[in-house]
Amino acid sequence: MIETLLYGLSEKDLYLFNQGSSYHSYRFMGAHPIVWDGIEGVRFTVWAPQASEVRVIGGFNDWEGNLHSMIRIGTTGIFTLFIPELFEGELYKYELTTSDSITIRKADPFAFLTELRPGTASVVTKLASFTWGDEDWLQHKKRNKPYTNPLLIYEVHAGSWKIKGKELFYTYEELAADLIPYVKDMGYTHIELMPVMEHPLDQSWGYQITGFYSATSRYGTPNGLMHFIDCCHQNDIGIILDWVPGHFCKDNHGLRLFDGTPLFEGWDDNRAELPQWGTLSFDFSRKEVVSFLISNAIFWMDIYHIDGLRVDAVANMLNLHMDKPHHMYTYNEFGGRDNLDALRFLKKLNETVFHYFPETLMLAEDSSAWPAVTSPTYMGGLGFNFKWNMGWMNDMLRYMELDPSERPHNHHLITFSLCYAFSENYILPLSHDEVVHGKKSLLNKMPGSYEEKFEQLKLLYGYWMTHPGKKLLFMGSEWGQFDEWKDGDMLDWMVLQYDSHRKMQHFVKTLNQTYRSLPSLWERDSDPETFNWIDVHNWEQSVISFIRCGFSSISIIVANFSRNDYHDYRIGVPEPGNYCSLIHSNDVQFGGGVTQARDCYVSEEIMWHGREQSISIHLPPLTFLLLIPQMGDTI
Repeated sequence: MIETLLYGLSEKDLYLFNQGSSYHSYRFMGAHPIVWDGIEGVRFTVWAPQASEVRVIGGFNDWEGNLHSMIRIGTTGIFTLFIPELFEGELYKYELTTSDSITIRKADPFAFLTELRPGTASVVTKLASFTWGDEDWLQHKKRNKPYTNPLLIYEVHAGSWKIKGKELFYTYEELAADLIPYVKDMGYTHIELMPVMEHPLDQSWGYQITGFYSATSRYGTPNGLMHFIDCCHQNDIGIILDWVPGHFCKDNHGLRLFDGTPLFEGWDDNRAELPQWGTLSFDFSRKEVVSFLISNAIFWMDIYHIDGLRVDAVANMLNLHMDKPHHMYTYNEFGGRDNLDALRFLKKLNETVFHYFPETLMLAEDSSAWPAVTSPTYMGGLGFNFKWNMGWMNDMLRYMELDPSERPHNHHLITFSLCYAFSENYILPLSHDEVVHGKKSLLNKMPGSYEEKFEQLKLLYGYWMTHPGKKLLFMGSEWGQFDEWKDGDMLDWMVLQYDSHRKMQHFVKTLNQTYRSLPSLWERDSDPETFNWIDVHNWEQSVISFIRCGFSSISIIVANFSRNDYHDYRIGVPEPGNYCSLIHSNDVQFGGGVTQARDCYVSEEIMWHGREQSISIHLPPLTFLLLIPQMGDTI
């Protein structure tokens, strides 16, 4: 029998919280409107083990907590209080007296809503009032596994996709009305939102969080975000949230020194401090911190119906030395640099998520060479189901930024990724990190003339879309935004009045639709037998060609990264028949100069590239070509 403590709290719940095994802590921690002894009010519950006293303060008591001291529950370190005749919408904070008699005021770590910045108070909020209409989507997820289906992600910063003026953001409802139809029309399968958890500084883009359970008030209410997600699902679009379990910001009202001691960050400053970001890392050895974070992951899936988490900065979590000066190095109990507590946390996180939500996408943003990131934990892996392929991204962008005359001697940059492409379940990211802080936009990274920049970006996108791995593209990149991303302004939508940008957008839309229609490009992404080079060694001409295979279909890809025009370029093909051009990046409809871009090529019995059949094609400069076989009357 579970013993009930004060105001309906369960002894078992508090025990599991203290043991690091409470995965739904949001159901009892924080502020919850309840009825107690027949009286409506709000129960407040907070973890502050080293505080000598905790009080609830708010507008209801003129921010003076003398009348509302909380009750400590045994040795749990948890305080609670029921305040009658208190309702939704009340602002509140916790006023704590530290062990050395200093008074501090803190927002609720489990608050479901925070007042609009620069205000920092928490807001009493119910989250059970929204009526969902996404049952068909939830059933669709159960039937369709992501590994053998297309995954094409549009990465969005909600505060700059579109805005109405300086710091006049679109609401969640307005984004639903505008963003969702655009994403659907462009052919993406998912939207990845950069963090929408409450954060004090716009310029952190949400990666320095104070309210891990609060949907940011910048864009409206929790119900507004639920409406946005529900509309996505009703339009067959999944939602992934960027999630930051590695660190938190130092603002005084947040988690830092929460009860006057380093509660969430741990006692060792060298381990807690992250000097590059000016933040504090979580103490993953603290069991209550584990309960807090895993519950937070489950919260977004349970309450907000999100379809996945992109877990930020995994490499930083795992490496105690990452981005730190030598004098701040700390070591694990075996003398190594691996953060063993973070390792255990990540494994437990993924095990728990997949226990409750088996269809979830758990994406590791990991720049390290840590092995088996996407292998199950019972096989020694970290337990994610996808990992960002940062190696591919770095090599590919480095190669594309070279003048074509320099590419022959750097040919390995576009071929090396196939040495490890099947070692993990990969996503190929062209994300916000590559188009900000002076890195230039993707279009402006491309060398050469104005026209060549567009041709090369289409070439990059073609290779990206046909390379093994799922896909992610940052907003604005689909039309070749010329300026790098400016987080305080909206995207440069006005450039779509120009043919070059409009045709680039048309190319990406066509590429998206083609990707989704060709199972050979996504059906067996993690199977090395489904990728075959036709010619990997043609470094002198800077041309690569290869085959992608599905269960019952193939695609042939040829990419010319040089400025040379090859009028009779021959490639070996697997079978006799016709090979028809499905995508030609130099097609006039995409801003190129080729008017006969939908040609079919008849194979000849000429041995080439070790194959008995071959075709001769015209391969203009800086061109991507996607061919599909047409055997008899079928394609």
